[in-house]
Amino acid sequence: MGEEDYYLELCDRPVHFEKANPVNCVFFDEANKQVFAVRSGGATGVVVKGPDDRNPISFRMEDKGEVKCIKFSLENKILAVQRTSKTVDFSNFIPDSSQLEYTQECKTKNANILGFCWTSSTEIVFITDQGIEFYQVLPEKRNLKLLKSQNINVNWYMYCPEGAVILLSTTVLGNVLQPFYFRAGTMSKLPKFEIELPSVPKSTKLNLSERDIAMATIYGQLYVLFLRHHSRTSSSTGAEVVLYHLPREGACKKMHILKLNRTGKFALNVVDNLVVVHHQDTETSVIFDIKLRGEFDGTVTFHHPVLPARSIQPYQIPMAGPAPVTSQSPVPCKLYSSSWIVFQPDIIISASQGYLWNLQVKLQPIVNLLPDKGRLMDFLLQRKECKMVILSVCSQMLSESDRATLPVIATVFDKLNHEYKKYLDAEQSYTTALEAGQSRSSPLLKRPVRTQAVIDQSDMYTHVLSVFTEKDMPHKFVIAVLMEYIRSLNQFQITVQHYLHELVIKTLVQHNLFYMLHQFLQYHVLSDSKPLFLPSCPPAVSGYAEATLDCK
Repeated sequence: MGEEDYYLELCDRPVHFEKANPVNCVFFDEANKQVFAVRSGGATGVVVKGPDDRNPISFRMEDKGEVKCIKFSLENKILAVQRTSKTVDFSNFIPDSSQLEYTQECKTKNANILGFCWTSSTEIVFITDQGIEFYQVLPEKRNLKLLKSQNINVNWYMYCPEGAVILLSTTVLGNVLQPFYFRAGTMSKLPKFEIELPSVPKSTKLNLSERDIAMATIYGQLYVLFLRHHSRTSSSTGAEVVLYHLPREGACKKMHILKLNRTGKFALNVVDNLVVVHHQDTETSVIFDIKLRGEFDGTVTFHHPVLPARSIQPYQIPMAGPAPVTSQSPVPCKLYSSSWIVFQPDIIISASQGYLWNLQVKLQPIVNLLPDKGRLMDFLLQRKECKMVILSVCSQMLSESDRATLPVIATVFDKLNHEYKKYLDAEQSYTTALEAGQSRSSPLLKRPVRTQAVIDQSDMYTHVLSVFTEKDMPHKFVIAVLMEYIRSLNQFQITVQHYLHELVIKTLVQHNLFYMLHQFLQYHVLSDSKPLFLPSCPPAVSGYAEATLDCK
């Protein structure tokens, strides 16, 4: 397969850390996206690296036993280390602050700490097997203040830093999930919900594993993703991913089901609002887009993979070491390795190789893998880095070799102008509110963000239409395309820029289509101002052109 066939890739600048071995333990902090390499319990050094950290943090700490969990607070101000099931130790990393450790024991008697999560630079949550404890850390006093606690039997927990939500697995089967939301010193208990297990459990032991649950923000909404290895319906084979929408207010609701049509070992990532499902057995991945139209059964929407399954693009690990050594050939990376650990939203870690990658989507290869241009546009318009790919698709569908039909071209123009109009309306509303002085009364008023999905007339003219009219194409097709774009702009009540009218007139004049030009002007399809029209005409026809305009 060529490079153009792969639509997923590992980032080209991964975080490199000392690989896990009997002396070196590796930990990952999902909030700060940092990898901790802890040698000999910290006595011979701790090195902390993150994707955005140019300078790793290095320090030593006294070896007081095996490290179970280690994380910095947000902004790296306070270090928390769990070594026992009862306590967490803290060290200040604030300039001119005491370096002495201080310790907090969990408040609940006979409880064991499962782990902890920082929710801000000075707020931390202990999760125990008997509940949840929310503390404020007071670094200058070197102690902690309990803000709130809740007693509940806990099997395991999961934290989504983007949504500031901790999910607790409760009950014997483990499939009743209790979410808590944290914000500015407050802890809110959200409505609990039940995950539907594939079948009636045969025993009363734990049935829902944390390996089959993920939390991620997709299109600005928080979802709980459940990897169900067997469908609830006997007619359906293969695993599926069930998406539960978890709102700030109101009950959690099952919304989407992603059909995998295969069984085996899976892992989930979310990249650019796409759910990526990795399949270890076949060493391939598929992507799902919940914004694309699926099959709605009245309760949930069923989705199938957007594209055929493909492997992540082959990756070469550069050789580290002195210059003479690094001249050796890079080593191929073992993709879909059993040592890979996946974290949300887009992180893949190989502790055995000592790398952390961000997973990325490549849009250009998708253009040829998704032949339906309308669906392709729906897909591309939701992606972050879509503008140049969309413009290349527009150029491609107007080329001699890949020429699309006019109805398809019209569909693409309408989808682009729908997004364009949405932005123009939002900009107009913002300007009106600003002029009315609402910005002072409404601090939430924000200027609309112009995403890459906004393809305006200037973009289309510069990158697509002006280039297209210079090519040796049938003039009827050229004029039909130009008029289709103007028709689409008019349909969305977008004022057509003069250079588009000029381009049509120039094309008509070049092909001596004065009768058609006369009709377009007569029926106000084109602007009929002399300054716009006359520069497009060669001197030989300017007299005729002026007479045509004067007759009107």
